[in-house]
Amino acid sequence: MLRRWFGRFGRGGVSRYERWNALLELLAEHGKLEVEEAAELLAVSAATIRRDLDQLARQQMVTRTRGGAVAHNVSYDLPLRYKTARNADAKQRIGAAVAGLIAPGEVVGLNGGTTTTEVARALAVRPESADRPEAGAGGGVGQRLTIVTNALNIANELTVRPQVKIVLTGGVARPQSYELIGPLAGLVLAELALDVTVLGVDALDVEHGATAHHEGEASVNRLLAERARRVVVAADSSKIGNRAFARICGLERIGTLVTDEGIGEELAAAFTEAGVRVVKV
Repeated sequence: MLRRWFGRFGRGGVSRYERWNALLELLAEHGKLEVEEAAELLAVSAATIRRDLDQLARQQMVTRTRGGAVAHNVSYDLPLRYKTARNADAKQRIGAAVAGLIAPGEVVGLNGGTTTTEVARALAVRPESADRPEAGAGGGVGQRLTIVTNALNIANELTVRPQVKIVLTGGVARPQSYELIGPLAGLVLAELALDVTVLGVDALDVEHGATAHHEGEASVNRLLAERARRVVVAADSSKIGNRAFARICGLERIGTLVTDEGIGEELAAAFTEAGVRVVKV
């Protein structure tokens, strides 16, 4: 079961942070991990794995046990830098599919997260098309996309792209997600009009709508949704059918859900019945 995670590790040259990322991903999925098994899979010594787990425990990312570690009770909200490998292929497909829904010249809102980061990357490299029927009022050939985001990592990646105009909301940086939150973000968003907002979520449920683990992120994400003419949720199937602590918005605000084939047919049908178009990639 676990071996599929580590085909790349036998080649050597793995950094400490890559090992940490792999260990945290395994713990997030399986709940516990044994030192000897991890050492074999990562092609490093058991002593190295023990040191890694000790360091992660000092950061309160895991709880050490005799012979290994178990997931810490805050592991559901791992810092973004530790989340990048989870469902990476699905997130890249979702990113490309969402980019295909955006017209040239539109104003796009993006919140933070690994899936919306893939959306941003796909938008940055796609060729602009002359015949997109869904172009917004500002859309047109030769016009740059405008991306409004509260995500520092997305702004950092796209600022150097001449075909993309970046507007950063301002606010207080949250280290776990690189998102800017708080009243300053709200003041900027209140002055803007967006064609489409693409939301990454921690959970999406038919009854409770889109939710996030952190109330500050949920508040800014809600404003991004409210300022847009249409809302697309970009989320891999592991997020679907669950709910998190803080509400972003109900399904009445969401027009499209782009997810992967892992979503169950019954669950997909429930979203469709609620008026949400479901796109599976």
